[in-house]
Amino acid sequence: MSTIKLKGNPIETSGSLPKVGDKAPNFTLTTTELGTKTLADYKGKKVILNIFPSVDTGTCAQSVRSFNTEASEIENTKVLCISKDLPFAQARFCGAEGIKNVEMLSAFKGDNFGKDYGLDMTTGPLETLLSRCVIVLDENGVVTYTEQVPDIVDEPNYKASLYALLDN
Repeated sequence: MSTIKLKGNPIETSGSLPKVGDKAPNFTLTTTELGTKTLADYKGKKVILNIFPSVDTGTCAQSVRSFNTEASEIENTKVLCISKDLPFAQARFCGAEGIKNVEMLSAFKGDNFGKDYGLDMTTGPLETLLSRCVIVLDENGVVTYTEQVPDIVDEPNYKASLYALLDN
């Protein structure tokens, strides 16, 4: 269990993020077209998991915009923006914002993703949603960087996650 904050108020999460050097847990998530994607679909590519509570909040939306711009230019890299938003809401947001360089994936079907990655919020007003995290994986699905943002209202350290991609 980890403790993060929402505007300074403590919130517990379901566990701890995977450790650098560990193989990332597999996942099955839903695409905006209602298909499924697993971690195996990205083998051979570097991956940024941009995880957040909801695309309908300012900070979450900004993280999608930032990664859409910043990481799209890095060769052999996929950015996966993951929340428990319904795929319809994710598609609507991307269409309205002109987001084309990231993949939106939904964890709305079940709790496995959040539990396996240790980032479900288990207390507070956002209970059951995913905490704001960035996890970077190499081409073999090995974790090279993690960040769980200490306060949900803050943005992640984009530069640190991008540097982690370039160092591998």
